[in-house]
Amino acid sequence: MIGVMSQNNQNSKEELYAVVVGDVQGVGFRYFVIQEAQPLGLHGYVRNDSNGDVEVVAQGPRPALERLLLSLRKGPPAAQVQDVQTTWREPSIHASGFHMRW
Repeated sequence: MIGVMSQNNQNSKEELYAVVVGDVQGVGFRYFVIQEAQPLGLHGYVRNDSNGDVEVVAQGPRPALERLLLSLRKGPPAAQVQDVQTTWREPSIHASGFHMRW
């Protein structure tokens, strides 16, 4: 039983809610996030906010989410990321795959 419990802890899902602030729209940022998230096996979505920010909701194991967060702080070459506001939480939605929302 202990082996099962530790395996569940390693596979437990968390959710990263991030708002990326800066020159992040019109520079391929959403496509960049999808390219970074899918190989990590993360689920969730990315979308543009009407105020010019990019919103990311990603679910998966904490180490994979932390790798995505590092990528969000850099962004694609044409982006200028000023800040990434993050909230760690329990999964708030049921997401399958990682996609773009409008």
